[in-house]
This record gives sequence, C-alpha cells and structure tokens, in this order.
Amino acid sequence: MSTFDEVNVFFDRAADRLGMADGVREMLRSPWRELRVTVPVRMDNGEIEVFTGYRIQHNGARGPYKGGVRFHPDADVEEVRALASLMTWKTALVEIPFGGAKGGVQCDPLTMSNGELNRLTRRYTQNIEHLLGVNRDIPAPDLGTNAQTMAWMMDAYGQIHGHTPGIVTGKPVELGGSVGRDSATGRGAIYVTTEMAKDMNMDPAGARIVVQGFGQVGSWAARIAAEQGCTVIAVSDVDGGTFNSQGLDVEALVKLKDEGGSVQNFKGGESISNNDLLELDCDILIPAAIDRVIHADNAPRVKAKVIIEAANHPLTPEADDILNDRGIRIVPDILVNAGGVIVSYFEWTQNLYQHTWDMDRVNDELSKIMTRAFTSVKDRVQAEGVTYREAAFLIGLERVAHVAELRGFI
Repeated sequence: MSTFDEVNVFFDRAADRLGMADGVREMLRSPWRELRVTVPVRMDNGEIEVFTGYRIQHNGARGPYKGGVRFHPDADVEEVRALASLMTWKTALVEIPFGGAKGGVQCDPLTMSNGELNRLTRRYTQNIEHLLGVNRDIPAPDLGTNAQTMAWMMDAYGQIHGHTPGIVTGKPVELGGSVGRDSATGRGAIYVTTEMAKDMNMDPAGARIVVQGFGQVGSWAARIAAEQGCTVIAVSDVDGGTFNSQGLDVEALVKLKDEGGSVQNFKGGESISNNDLLELDCDILIPAAIDRVIHADNAPRVKAKVIIEAANHPLTPEADDILNDRGIRIVPDILVNAGGVIVSYFEWTQNLYQHTWDMDRVNDELSKIMTRAFTSVKDRVQAEGVTYREAAFLIGLERVAHVAELRGFI
C-alpha cells in the first residue's frame, strides 16, 4: 500500500462517519493539480545528472496552496501526493486560510555540494514557477531543505517576476523570514504534548519523553520539553540514538549535532538503535523523523502511554489500530506538527503587510492557535467517542467540504 493509500484509510474512515457522498468524497480525496518536472543539474564533476521533481496541489478550496518542498531519495509522486493531502486537512484543522500542496525532488542532499543544491533548487523553481504566487502557492522548507533553500527559491522566482519575499516562507529573517519559524514545529508539538498530558492527568514536568529524530523538529521539541522540566531519556538521528534513564543533557546533544556529530556517539548516554528506541518504556513518544516508523510488526511492543506525531504519517493504519486497541493514545500529525505552517502563515502575513512581529507575539499567537485546535479535537473525541486522529480528520474534512460547497465546487 502506498503512502497516499495509507493516508486515505484515515480519510475514508472520517468520510464514512460523515456519510459523505461518493462524488464529494472523490473530489476531496483527489489532487486538483499534479506537475512532474525533469530537473537537469550540472554536477561539480562536470557531468549532467537528471533528477525528477514534483509539485502537487491537493486542494485550494480554502485559500492559496501551502506546503513544503522536500529533497529526499524517497520523494516520489505517491509520497508527495500523500503529504499534499495531509496539508489540506492540517490547514483546515488549525483554521489558517490555505489549501494543501507539497513539492519534492528525488535526490540525496547529503551527498550533494552546496553549489549542486543551489543549481538544483534554481532549476526546480524555474520549472514550477508558473504554479507559484503569493496568492496561489507558497512553498516552505521540509525534509532535506532549509532556510537557505528558500532563499534560493525566492531569488530564482524573483529573477522572473521581480522581488517577491512572500513567495516562500521559512526563509532567512534577513530576507523577510519570521523569527520563531525554525523552532515552530517542535514548539507546537510541545504545546500539544502539554495539553495532552493535562488531559491525561499527567504532570508534564515529570514526564519521561523519547524523541525519534533530532533534526529541526525533534531537536527543538527535545530542547523545549527539557526547558519545561520534562525528562528526555532518549533521542536519535539517522545513525542511531542515545539513552539515559536518568535523563539526557539536551543542550549538550544540540552542541554535538551542531558540530557535525551523531547523537549515537554522545558520551552522556548508552547507544541504542532507532528500532529499540521506539520500544522504550516512557510516558510520551515523539516520532519526529520519517514516515511509517511504527507498523504492524513493532506496534505491539511500543510501551509509551501517548504518541505525539511530530513527523508526517509516522504510523501505518495497522499500527494505529493496534495501538488504539491497546489503549495507547495517539495525537495525529495534522495537529501536532501544524506549528510550522502556522508560523509560515504569520511570515506570509508579515510579508504582505511589510510589518515584522517579535518573538513573543509569534509564540503567543502560535500557542493560541495550537491550543484552540487541540481543544476542538478533544471536544470532538469526548462528544463522539472517537480517537484523536478520527476527530482531527472529521473536523478537517467538514471544514473543507463546507467551503467547497459555498464556492460551488460541490
């Protein structure tokens, strides 16, 4: 089953519960527009290498398309399509005025030089620029891309259309980016974690937390959790992880990563594999790396009381069913990792009005939106006896379908 098919298992469950007509269901499920592009790049050795890229606009009923661009070997059409659909439900759930989109190039950025990535980004942007616009489609960073990538995209678009800072979000602050964007997804995940802990009568300050993934999202989630008094007992990156039952020094781990090291080699903990890390005895497990890391094979061995999905689609539908049957609560990705697109919305607004916000305002507004969205999901859970994922999808589908009806699409 492809990633897109797996995401649509959750979509179909919500659509079934809503009694959604077949035609409406198909319109909401299907991407509105898909573009596949060939991206030739002259590599540093003088040879031409040809990459495949995509920009998929899933649904624009609620506003301009919004979604990141990822550079990764697995960024094929099915993965990008799935991620675009998740953006549709995510933006609707947190009530920001965007639709859902996603972009990707199948490449391995870890093996490419800065110059090669620059040339790749510019050619990709040139090939999709006719779809973009501050009121049409606004990209952002994702797996394998960062603020520098967005600066290159902004410049490539600007060479055709003129200086347009609002064409991308997640760019450097010096180019019109927003303070707080780099930490937004991780910070939003911890806002949700805190609310969920309260709902479970768990003291957030005493919680034992495991974070899989120590990139932009996972490292910030671990840092903010530690600042709030949580005990982070294990973290991991692509090479493996480190574990200390008494708690890890998260700031020292961040320093190690900044210096180019792997958390697996951290001297303040024991080495642990990514697979074993997911099965540690803990209060809160935060998958913050890649998709489908918890599946039918390992779900029976997960020991966390609650799973906070900071990554996109980290659980397969089979794993979701197993964990729910075991009484393990799961807060879904379309709520947990919405902090990034929320602060992207703030950045886009600041660009449109040529006005900047300070960090306090960004974090305060982010907290309000995340807390409001969590409360709406929690209330739906309590009212209908559904899971948190089902509640989140029900809310997202209802909002998109309602706007589509108002606009005359259905």
